[in-house]
Amino acid sequence: MSAQTDARRPTDRTHRRRRGGLLDGGLSRLGTDGEGNLARALSHPLSDYYLVLASSTLLVGLGVLMVLSSSSVWSSVTNQGDAYYYLVRQIVFLCVGVPSAWWLSRRNYSVLMVFGWIGMVLSILLLVLVFTPLGVESFGNRAWLSVGVLGTIQPSEFAKASLVLWSAAVLANRSKSLSDPKRLLLPFLIGFGVIEGLVLLQHDVGTALIIGMIMFAMLWFVGAPVRVMAALAGVAALGVGALVVTDSERMNRIFSFMDPSVASSDQPMNAIYALASGGWWGLGLGASRQKWGGLYNGAQTDYVFAVLGEEMGLIGSLFVLLLFFVLGFAGLRIAARSTNKFLGYAAVGMTAWIVVQAMINIFVVMRLLPVVGVPLPFLSQGGSALLANLIAVGVLLSAARQEPGAARLLASGPKARQPRLISVIDAPRGRN
Repeated sequence: MSAQTDARRPTDRTHRRRRGGLLDGGLSRLGTDGEGNLARALSHPLSDYYLVLASSTLLVGLGVLMVLSSSSVWSSVTNQGDAYYYLVRQIVFLCVGVPSAWWLSRRNYSVLMVFGWIGMVLSILLLVLVFTPLGVESFGNRAWLSVGVLGTIQPSEFAKASLVLWSAAVLANRSKSLSDPKRLLLPFLIGFGVIEGLVLLQHDVGTALIIGMIMFAMLWFVGAPVRVMAALAGVAALGVGALVVTDSERMNRIFSFMDPSVASSDQPMNAIYALASGGWWGLGLGASRQKWGGLYNGAQTDYVFAVLGEEMGLIGSLFVLLLFFVLGFAGLRIAARSTNKFLGYAAVGMTAWIVVQAMINIFVVMRLLPVVGVPLPFLSQGGSALLANLIAVGVLLSAARQEPGAARLLASGPKARQPRLISVIDAPRGRN
């Protein structure tokens, strides 16, 4: 092969740039051009790290407040008058999740790769255990495991994080052959297929939908051929359609979305009433009316955004949307800036998971989508979901610390990062 021909062959990096120019070019520099304070802040090597840390911390803090407010009524009814049962359980998982996120944020990419393989094996094992006597069924889904004093956990939440890390490791090890569909999709599709199959057997279509979105996001980021993406999208659409038309409950949700007058549940409309009654500034923390029965058990889970909108108003709702936007923006910038392929793939997977799930949940609350049944990341009550979300944050923080500029700055040490005096200005002559 001549040197001229070889020069025309696209490398993996140029191939990915051609598919995702926004990520490889514009997004990594977005906001850094110019001389304003925002441009200078975004130009800082650790800006992505602080954006992820600040947005996720605020979301977790709001989540604790909303679990306290939204779950008090339902908790009192189902737990013999204990209004703080779900809050205490959420705080227990938070106390486990925060140290876990901090530990992950200090690990390099090789440790995260091993963590992904181990997590994948454990996730499959836990998903299989759901079908044993340890499994717990609720509202038609058999998706939980009984773990004694902690109540139940949902293995599919941990499977999302493990799947992202595992698939990022697989794709990174095959980065030079990703233009070949066979090398791109195997064993990538096998891993996703196993997790998707086990989740669908639990009748949890909402979680399966999120996992599918994660898969497409990662394939797009690595530059999968359009024909491959289109073929997979067609198969996925047929599969979702078959799952819907063969289940009466799912068909009822579709009909209820299209015509609220025939809805079998008034939860979706009560969520709209909650958002509407919140006005600009809300009714105040704890003053939600719909949590007293209109939203039933969903007040602290799938419809927590409705309670937030009722109590904090449009301003509070927009603030939550802004926090998810900042988290998504920073996550994609981390993916675009990472020179380590594994970290880039892991960052885009974690970001897609959190942002897409948040969008779907909020769209359902606003009646822009049929009821799917997925929690709002960080804000919905659920220990497994909170712990898994914090694991994702830990991975994003680790990837942000390993960006080239950030790594050089952190390696220089605190003394090297202190401002130094670079000039001396003498006093004018004639003055003492």
